[in-house]
Amino acid sequence: MKLLNTVGDFFALDIGTTAVRIVQLSRQGHGDAWSLVKYGYAPVDPKISTSDAPEDQRRLGEVIMTALGQSGITTRDVVVGIPSNKTFATVVDLAKMTPSELKVNIKYQAEQYIPMSIDEVKLDWALLGDSPTGADKSEVLLTSVANSYNEARLDMLENIGLNVVATEPDSIAMLRAIFPEGTSGAAMVFDMGYNASDLVVTKDGSPRLVRSVPIGLQALIKSAMSNLNIEYNQAEQFILKFGLAPDRLEGQVIHALEGTLDQFVAEINKSITFFQNRYTGTQVTTIYITGYGAAIPLFAEYINQKTGINAILANPWQKVQMNSADKEKLQPISTQFGVALGLAQRTKVL
Repeated sequence: MKLLNTVGDFFALDIGTTAVRIVQLSRQGHGDAWSLVKYGYAPVDPKISTSDAPEDQRRLGEVIMTALGQSGITTRDVVVGIPSNKTFATVVDLAKMTPSELKVNIKYQAEQYIPMSIDEVKLDWALLGDSPTGADKSEVLLTSVANSYNEARLDMLENIGLNVVATEPDSIAMLRAIFPEGTSGAAMVFDMGYNASDLVVTKDGSPRLVRSVPIGLQALIKSAMSNLNIEYNQAEQFILKFGLAPDRLEGQVIHALEGTLDQFVAEINKSITFFQNRYTGTQVTTIYITGYGAAIPLFAEYINQKTGINAILANPWQKVQMNSADKEKLQPISTQFGVALGLAQRTKVL
């Protein structure tokens, strides 16, 4: 999260479950405006992207190089996202200290909150501000990733000639791209992935609750396959084409998905309830839907109806200028680039 104060010429790499996404941006002036320099996209077999086997890691490296070659990017400096299921993130209350004091003491303070030995993880942190529990405490966001995973990922990328200049959890990086400039108040970002979904509840644009739940597009596809007795490809097509429209296919699709949809709603409500119990008097007013959730017709409307909270489709490209040709090419997969764009917009310490 804060390996570098500033970042020079680099590209962003999001190694997803079903695809590798690459973005290089250039900043326009001193504001929060960008232009698309180059991008790449390459599908990957989930069996490869989720495997730790040396041969699968080698094949994953080949996919990354394919996407990089298609993009035309020449720099080998890269900022890499870390999947949420490989990271631990929590907000804790610590005795109020100056930033310099916190820097010295954070390792010892964090030990009681991290689920692994502090010597076995890469620890990062960000001071969020005053704690709602008392004036003598500060809120600190802690994130950690196992050294074993982090080192294996770095080795794989170095073996294909890349120089990793920074890493950052996917769930934190995407906030830069998702939130409009000047976002205030409380909001949630719901990012539906293939195997899992990230739920991040924020206050004034900063994360206050970060969760990953093991349900995603794949769970919806399996529900459709089972309840409609159809094959995988057809189930995926039905979901992404007809979505949750009650008047399409006589409402069979939404009916087949209701059990899994209820799980999404339950996790969203659980997260919001936890947040609002901690920050009393602060209401979550908006849910930003991104990832596969933004590609499913009427998913946002469904979440709106079930939670009573304004759910809207996030636009991760809102701060990025691009030509019409690139816009047309990216349109079918544009909702999947939230993490890559957030990583590419990294300019300073969070």
